[in-house]
Amino acid sequence: MKKSFPFLLVILALAAHAASAQSGRRVAPQPVQPEASAPPPANETAPARPPAASAGTKTLPESVLNRELQSLDKGSFRLADFSGKVFVINLWATWCGPCRREIPEYEEVRKAYAARGVEFIALTTEDPRSDEGRVKKFVREFDFGFRIGWLDRETAITLTNGRRVIPQTFVIAADGHVVRHFRGYSPGRGAALLRESLDLALQ
Repeated sequence: MKKSFPFLLVILALAAHAASAQSGRRVAPQPVQPEASAPPPANETAPARPPAASAGTKTLPESVLNRELQSLDKGSFRLADFSGKVFVINLWATWCGPCRREIPEYEEVRKAYAARGVEFIALTTEDPRSDEGRVKKFVREFDFGFRIGWLDRETAITLTNGRRVIPQTFVIAADGHVVRHFRGYSPGRGAALLRESLDLALQ
């Protein structure tokens, strides 16, 4: 019995040490997974095929038609200046990948319809105070023949109805109604859809 007493003391001492170590154990902090930041509204994923609004009586509000828009080449213009004509409005930006793919296709359509009196307007969502040089360089490199203007915040909100994804394209008939409204870029289909819409507007 005397021999077993020291052995018991050793067991008790080890148990006490283990309990003490466990109660004071420091757990390494788990890394916090960062939340994915929401992309800017203009970077929303574009649909595979832009939904096209059917022809109807919807028109652009007077506040948008009569708003003075700053032109890239100085001066200004209003969308109301094109009343009585078929015209296209394209919302875009130089940093927008789908826009960069769409613009050469749309430029071919512009050349094909220019003789039919159709006006083509491209409004960039960029900031004229900081991005003028980049936009001008892009226009030169892409031989972008649209009338280029700066899209102000109020006009953007009204035109996009709060869905600030780009590109967006509007085809407006000579009587002022919106023939089609496309959101996003449709690879291989965008130019055909724009031609189809222009033919409808020109009837």
